[in-house]
Amino acid sequence: MNAVPRLSVGLPVYNGEKFLAESLDSLLGQTYEDFELIISDNASTDSTPEICRRYGKQDSRIRYLVQPRNIGLVANHNLVIGQARGELFKWASDDDLYARELLGRCVAALDEYPQVVLAHSKTVLIDSVGTVQRLFDYRVAVDAVRAPERFRSMLFDGWDDYSYGVVRTKVLRRTSLLGSHHFSDRTIITEIGLHGPFYQVPEWMYFRRDHPERAERACPTVRSRCANMDPRRANRLRNPVVRLYAEYVWAYVTAIRNAPLSGADKRECYRYLMQWLTNRAGPSRPAAAGETATTPPPGLSVDAVVAGREKRVP
Repeated sequence: MNAVPRLSVGLPVYNGEKFLAESLDSLLGQTYEDFELIISDNASTDSTPEICRRYGKQDSRIRYLVQPRNIGLVANHNLVIGQARGELFKWASDDDLYARELLGRCVAALDEYPQVVLAHSKTVLIDSVGTVQRLFDYRVAVDAVRAPERFRSMLFDGWDDYSYGVVRTKVLRRTSLLGSHHFSDRTIITEIGLHGPFYQVPEWMYFRRDHPERAERACPTVRSRCANMDPRRANRLRNPVVRLYAEYVWAYVTAIRNAPLSGADKRECYRYLMQWLTNRAGPSRPAAAGETATTPPPGLSVDAVVAGREKRVP
């Protein structure tokens, strides 16, 4: 393994004791090994620190950072980007699972296609015990050659799951990073898409866990979600909901302005943004993500492709 890893995996965590060990097993059991795993613990109050320290003693690729206080989900996510040493970067979640070949397939795709800025596999939604529930129905033209076409599709064609893809670190650092406004996960992925096309590994290799404690379920309102991302957002006077929506729209404007595009391409993107706003009479939720109840293909088994599942107690 190189002294400086090729890939940095950033795992922000807060009170993740329920699924963290499973997630770490699936990451550390990857067939691709040239990566560092940066864990940033956002002042957890459960057994998360003990789990992280135990794994850190077992695997030298782990760098475990502890925040003295809760800095919010967004600051914790952006912090691991700042700590990354690799030319490639991937966010990881403390409750999701990853097929053994996922990292290797994504890195190989980025090596094969230098114009591609992000690579990810297809996503499967699983429940608390890892049973397959449904599949994402991908429909956004993230692989389009022209940036305006990718931007148009991301606005109008729904929302696919690329938040946990492997991205070129230099591209990610050219963006505004993750914000704490409404739907900031959408705006940052859209901004990355303005820098280049995405590649989708044509297998189901990312297992996203859907459970009641997941942040988007535990925080059902716009304000609660934004306050989870940044505790300062809980202040109603300084952060009225209209501001959280306005920053959402402005993030698209900023993304276009800062993207490495020609003047003509930027103007085309601005036109699509205006059409999107006009059609919705304001910044409403984009079309629902592709979480359709698609029948899982025969033989799709989490236990068969994810490292560490043999440790699980039935």
